Amino acid sequence: MPLNIRNDEVNRLATTLAACMGTSQTEAVRRALEHELQRSAPAGTVQDRIAEIRQRVMARPATGLEADKAFYDSLNDQ
Repeated sequence: MPLNIRNDEVNRLATTLAACMGTSQTEAVRRALEHELQRSAPAGTVQDRIAEIRQRVMARPATGLEADKAFYDSLNDQ
């Protein structure tokens, strides 16, 4: 069933977003709804979230720098 929105503010927002994205209003609304669903979806267990963060961290290349006392002192200008 098609969505029929009769709200001037929502229409204005959809028009503005579509122009920014270079798409139709329908595509802009679809992307916005998908984004909001992804953002508000439960992230799973704490272990799942930690595993995801760990994956992102491990995917970054190693710098070869050592996080020693001098490094941490430099963060505090000591």
